[in-house]
Amino acid sequence: MTTKRCSSLKDLEKRFGVMTLGLFLRAFREAEDCSQAEYARTLKLSRANLCDIEKGRKLASPLRAAQLAKRIGVAEEILVKLAIQDILREAKLNYHVELKAA
Repeated sequence: MTTKRCSSLKDLEKRFGVMTLGLFLRAFREAEDCSQAEYARTLKLSRANLCDIEKGRKLASPLRAAQLAKRIGVAEEILVKLAIQDILREAKLNYHVELKAA
């Protein structure tokens, strides 16, 4: 099954609500019709680690998010932005992240 790619993160948020890195990975995995174990191998993570990220129990660093983006073939900016936004949300800091390439 192929994944229909949305044109931006804003499109996803309009459709599904507040997007997290875990929710993005889960939606992407389910669109590819993969089990957590299969997808974890693709991402070079343990199944437990992927489960924790999908459920929001663990947060990924921006570096880890960039690595995951490369492994699944999505724009690095999307997953890095989500990782940073998740970290801010967890810290209860009310900021909105916008990234611009240096």
